[in-house]
Amino acid sequence: MEPLYALLGVFALLMLISLLSSKLSGIINMPCLLLFLAVGLAAGSDLLGKHQIEISDATVANYIGSVAMAFILFSGGFDTSIQSVKSVFFTGGILSSLGVLMTALFSGGFAWVLSTVFFPDKQLSYSSCFLLGAIISSTDAAAVFSILRSRSVSLKNRLQPLLEFESGSNDPMATLLTLFMLGIVLREKQTGMMVPWQEYFMIFPYFLWKMSIGLAAGYLLGRAAVWLYNKINFEYNGLYYALGIVMVLLTYATAESITGNGFMAVYTAGMVMGNRRFVFHNGLGRFYDGLAWIMQVILFTMLGVLAVPSLVWTVKWFGFAVALFLMFVARPLAVGICMWRSSFTLRERLLTAWVGLRGGAPIMLATFPLMNAAVFPEADLLFNVIFFIVLTSVLVQGMTIMPLAKLLDLAGPLRKKLRVPLTFEETGDANSDFRELPIPKSRIGQSLKDLHLPMGVLVLLIRRDDRFVVPRGDTILEADDVLTLMGTPEAIRQSKDQLSAHPM
Repeated sequence: MEPLYALLGVFALLMLISLLSSKLSGIINMPCLLLFLAVGLAAGSDLLGKHQIEISDATVANYIGSVAMAFILFSGGFDTSIQSVKSVFFTGGILSSLGVLMTALFSGGFAWVLSTVFFPDKQLSYSSCFLLGAIISSTDAAAVFSILRSRSVSLKNRLQPLLEFESGSNDPMATLLTLFMLGIVLREKQTGMMVPWQEYFMIFPYFLWKMSIGLAAGYLLGRAAVWLYNKINFEYNGLYYALGIVMVLLTYATAESITGNGFMAVYTAGMVMGNRRFVFHNGLGRFYDGLAWIMQVILFTMLGVLAVPSLVWTVKWFGFAVALFLMFVARPLAVGICMWRSSFTLRERLLTAWVGLRGGAPIMLATFPLMNAAVFPEADLLFNVIFFIVLTSVLVQGMTIMPLAKLLDLAGPLRKKLRVPLTFEETGDANSDFRELPIPKSRIGQSLKDLHLPMGVLVLLIRRDDRFVVPRGDTILEADDVLTLMGTPEAIRQSKDQLSAHPM
């Protein structure tokens, strides 16, 4: 057993290398999450001999991965604006449910046919191949947007909120499909008999029950958390952030204990909290964002350590064939069917089909079969195939997203969010608010004093391009200026109305 300081030192070094590698991702046009995976892969490589890092217990890896996914999904929900996803809610919901199911069916069917060629001696059963399809059915928009942000590019129109909402809500669906199919596979292994095809239709009531309980638990606990934050009045500010960690874990555990989907619960709770005002809302948002990044580093690095490069390489042709089918047939076909009657243009549908990158969720879900390797001997094979599919997806799609977005004229300039030199935190001790309001075109060329803002509001800063201007009464307002205001909620509301009103 290695001493504690050695284990902590290795862990810290891996984390540091992974975090620093995020700067490299923008230079080589590759998602930083893939670099985190590469660090873990190198650390656990069998090429290092006795110096390699090993995680031999799949259960431990699954538990760590589940906790990491819970925080990542909660942060994603917290950052999701309900206003921005209203217009894409129906399409995003169809993609994250029916789209995931169809992707799993198409990919699983192809893998089953292909297994007769690559594994003639031990052909995978259809249930095992459908399990493979279920695991690789979810997408990772975080990988997509990390590439776009590194090149100061965003997606036009409603594509950005659509992909964000789809990726945040399809992980719970993929988890349900994975666990459902794993149950069928284990029953077949234990009994030696094929499960009747009628039982596959039980996925629909299973899905409705799990998702309904998860949604309800997430909504209620999210509302309870908002109420608690506004009422608790801790003496020490740091306790509010500790409470934030507790609420994520409590939400996940509660939903799972009442047979709901914990991932859907934390995502829903995050959306509820993120779209409501409560004490320390802004600080908690930054805290969750940093925590989510730490969890992503831990998740991808750990999963890289869990893989054995020499074994992953043995399934390269099978994995590559399934990855190509997933990218060029299964995902586009599922997107085409789900968005058939939507108002999105053909160009937007094409890009939506292509940006279905596979990320950490599929590799984490692959640890569920590994936990049952004693009953399901093909679990190691599935894990290696899934690992190779994720690598192929991120490399091929990750490298081509930007050229395709520009070719389809769907790439727009990214408005960078500047680091504001002033921060405001709602503490519940004062009746005040902090808001950024853009200057409408009708006010361009006016001086600040000509706005006639109400009493009770103060203009703290003016954001202009990539700098901040200290406001004065005679400061002339320019195009794209954004006012940073502080005042009572009523005064802020009146200021917003005043800015929108036609100038005298």
